[in-house]
Amino acid sequence: MKVILTADHAGMTIRSEVKNLLDEMNIEYEDTGCSCETSVDYPDYSLPAAERVASGEFDRGIFICGTGIGMSISANKVKGIRCALTHDVYSAKLTRQHNDSNILAMGERVIGPGLAREIAKIWLETEFDGGRHANRIGKITSYEDK
Repeated sequence: MKVILTADHAGMTIRSEVKNLLDEMNIEYEDTGCSCETSVDYPDYSLPAAERVASGEFDRGIFICGTGIGMSISANKVKGIRCALTHDVYSAKLTRQHNDSNILAMGERVIGPGLAREIAKIWLETEFDGGRHANRIGKITSYEDK
């Protein structure tokens, strides 16, 4: 698995925790997040990173900002992206099992680094169930292709 990691100025602490997790799990990743604490525009980070997931260059992405909302809204504008804003372990697991999410968004001002690590770990370890869920994803993709 190859993961792209990005964050704006409001996601630097969780981004660091996720990088540690990816290293421990021996998952290849690229960090494209900002390296400053001054305010930046989240679409400048989320959109290029989401494009790289959609193109197949990366299997998945983890995007972090203050709430996760801006990152998820902007990432979901990219065709083929299913970005899930998740702030609990249960949703992280189900968004992989049922929705085949390819990007995880989290908010550093909403959750702490410990919970973010748990969420990212379960999300990375969980596979898509397929079956009836694949049919549902197919309906979304068909609509997206209109």
